Amino acid sequence: MARSAWLAMALLVAILPRTGTSQDALNTGACAPAAGTHENINAVLWVRTSLEYRHVTTQAFRLASLMLDRGLADRNWTAALEQTSGYENLPPAVVLDVDETVLDNSPAQVEAMKSPTGLFREEDWDRWVRKAEAKAIPGAAEFLKLAAAKGVEIFYVTNREPKHEADTVRNLAAEGLPFADADHLLLTGEVPGWGSDKASRRRYVASRYRIVLLVGDDANDFMSGVRAGVEERMYAVAPYGAYLGTKWIMLPNPTYGSWENAIWGGSYPPNRADALKARCEMLR
Repeated sequence: MARSAWLAMALLVAILPRTGTSQDALNTGACAPAAGTHENINAVLWVRTSLEYRHVTTQAFRLASLMLDRGLADRNWTAALEQTSGYENLPPAVVLDVDETVLDNSPAQVEAMKSPTGLFREEDWDRWVRKAEAKAIPGAAEFLKLAAAKGVEIFYVTNREPKHEADTVRNLAAEGLPFADADHLLLTGEVPGWGSDKASRRRYVASRYRIVLLVGDDANDFMSGVRAGVEERMYAVAPYGAYLGTKWIMLPNPTYGSWENAIWGGSYPPNRADALKARCEMLR
């Protein structure tokens, strides 16, 4: 391993939070929210109200526009780890996540905070998707229209389910986004083998197109092996640092994601108290 790689690994070890129960772990009461508040409130408020959030997302999509031109000019350029050979003469495509990458679901986050558990509920999500009222993330529409004008195909790879297809297409179209149709919306479970790990759907696109950019708000939008513990996912991504800001464009999402699941090591906790306890034990 090169000296620079060893230095990067040492830095990761130094900044990684310690996991498990230890003497210096904060107890739940030490970071419990006051009555009538919610621990996710600042994150949701930042997304919904801050100028800074709009600047960061617009900045990300402007960077994507610059990298798109670089990728189009270089036929050896691919953003997909699943694409290893024989792609050089394929037509170009961009693959994006939908939720919190193209569409803003922060109103649904507000409703989740009002639920009895204070956590995500499937029935609330279904109700929100049926409305097809999510607005485009700042900067997304401009980038996607620019890419389409350059002859680039757009694929929306989302972990929404097949039951959400018609409503999601309707929402994308309502926001004026290109390629808002069922052929360009690849949902989890739509085809046997298309699980929540998006690698199978990236391979599907990669068999037909040269994937110039991947755009998402979660590490799972870029590679497999990141639905793991905090330390494991840091190490999994470390070898691909050169992709960040070039072939992989990351959008901010402080409200939820696989980063949050890593804190409690799997699926959502059964209640808000357990979720808060896991968060507090991770604080140092």
